Formats: sequence, structure tokens, C-alpha cells
Amino acid sequence: MTAGKEFYDRQVAFLESGDVEGLINSQYHNDAVIISFDFTKRGHDALVQHFKEYLAHLGGLKLKSTDKFTETEDSIYFEATVTVGAGEAKVYDVFMLRDGKATHHFTGLISFIPKGS
Repeated sequence: MTAGKEFYDRQVAFLESGDVEGLINSQYHNDAVIISFDFTKRGHDALVQHFKEYLAHLGGLKLKSTDKFTETEDSIYFEATVTVGAGEAKVYDVFMLRDGKATHHFTGLISFIPKGS
């Protein structure tokens, strides 16, 4: 098991359980930033608020598959398919890591299939 894969597995477990405080405290540096095409949030307080709102909006999250995964000594990059309250989403994420925690998290949606489609 590599350090990047361990980080990924913890990230998924925290998101699936809805443990936002554990997620931020265990996975992100105090001044970490999450970046998408739609927003940028920096620091623990902003990340906690973001993930609470994100998971509430999704109605929960369950990993269906890890479709692609690669890592270097200080980063991981993956595409995954997740089941959420309204359907199924294909997402991508890039994490820049230092000492096992994220300094930068780039995130985005590739596609979404609503339930019943």
C-alpha cells in the first residue's frame, strides 16, 4: 500500500461517513486550499463549511469505482464514479501533498447521470 493510496482510502472513508471534522483535521494542512472552476476555499474553517454544505447538497456519497489513479511522491490524481442522492457522478481530483496531508486540492465534475435516466 502506497502513501498516496492510503491518503485516498482515508479521504473516501471520511466522505462516505460524513465525518467532515475528521476529514479536514486528518487530511488537510491548516492553510490548505480547495480549487474548482466555480470556487476557491482556503483554511480549515472554510474547508469545513464547504464540505458540510457539499455533502448536504449531495445527500451523501458512496464510491462506486476508482476509474483511474496515479501518484508521485507528493501528489495523487484520480477519476472516480460516486453515487449521490440525485444520481451518479464521475469526478476528478488532484491533491498536492506534504507530510501526508493536502496543501492543494483541485476538484471537478466530469459527468452526471440523474437517477432514473
